[in-house]
Amino acid sequence: MPETEDIRALVIGGGPAGLMAAEVLAAAGHAPVVAERMPTVGRKLLMAGKSGLNLTKAEADIAFRAAYGPDAAPLAAALDGFGPQAAMTWAEGLGQPLFTGSTGRVFPRAMKASPLLRSWLARLQADGAEIRTRWRWTGWDASDHTFDTPDGPRRIRARATILALGGASWTRLGSDGLWRGAFPEAATSPFAPSNAAIRVVWSAHMRPHFGTPLKGVAFQAGGITSRGEAVIARDGLEGGGVYPLTPALRAGAALTLDLFPDLATDALRLRLARRRRGDSLANHLRRAVKLSAMARALVMEWGRPLPDDLAPLLKALPVPVAGLAPMDGAISTAGGLRFAALDGDLMLRDRPGVFAAGEMLDWEAPTGGYLLTACLATGRLTGRSAARYLQAAGV
Repeated sequence: MPETEDIRALVIGGGPAGLMAAEVLAAAGHAPVVAERMPTVGRKLLMAGKSGLNLTKAEADIAFRAAYGPDAAPLAAALDGFGPQAAMTWAEGLGQPLFTGSTGRVFPRAMKASPLLRSWLARLQADGAEIRTRWRWTGWDASDHTFDTPDGPRRIRARATILALGGASWTRLGSDGLWRGAFPEAATSPFAPSNAAIRVVWSAHMRPHFGTPLKGVAFQAGGITSRGEAVIARDGLEGGGVYPLTPALRAGAALTLDLFPDLATDALRLRLARRRRGDSLANHLRRAVKLSAMARALVMEWGRPLPDDLAPLLKALPVPVAGLAPMDGAISTAGGLRFAALDGDLMLRDRPGVFAAGEMLDWEAPTGGYLLTACLATGRLTGRSAARYLQAAGV
């Protein structure tokens, strides 16, 4: 059996939540050890930043909190301490100038995550944090944390520990959700895909449209309306327009597509009534209501047999959902460690001195900056909670 290493502060997981917790602990003088199972830290952050790192969203607090739905309440303490403005100030403190897009989404001017991550890691190491990669957490042996490492099994006993083990999407980047096996079954809820692409079985007639963005429309399911963009993909629909609908679709809600979200049904019906003599339906839709070729193809794909009154169909075109993309292909996951297993400081009720943060907690948020901000916020809260715990213990 390997000898147990005694340390003051341990962070398990090198994603945004874990690194933020380590930052707070390091700033408090606790020199944390960060154990990460992958060869490098921040891999999912870097992947998310390939198309532009959406750090947060600049909007009123009430609107920002509303995006988390029922999860806003258990996340309130974390978001109170680290909301959108705090996220922006933090990134600027790492030397990253920001800009806000027309929809309120906030990005680094460099767009990529790599400059921010490099600056962040440099500051962490300057403050005394130690990062150990290829250290896979395998659970507990009494109060010791056990790891598989390149040098064989290792054990650590820490005065305070923060678990930031991630969800169960993007396994190749380090989030496999296998940590659930170390917890009592009642302490966790099963993982499910969140912010996932929608599977659709296309006819051959849709192949020319693969890769084409669908803009200026609204998707509706289970009382949720999303006006983001989606892309016609080989296996279905993907993009910010459909991701927020995942909770409703998981619950079995029907999905419809509004091709004219800014036009009332009666107004659309009036325009459609002005059909030129001899016009084909395709030409009529193009001229009368400026329906794009791809949108016309969707109407023919999903709307047949076409009714005489087209307006209601164009306002609520039924989308035949064949399921959601597999969980490993989803941007994030719902499920994980239940808040009931934690106290208000996000400390495990049955393991004093052990805290949990990030996507391993049982919450979900839409893309658009909400997901990343809450990961950072819960990491910050657990870092502060662990520092107070150490202080109270006289460490």
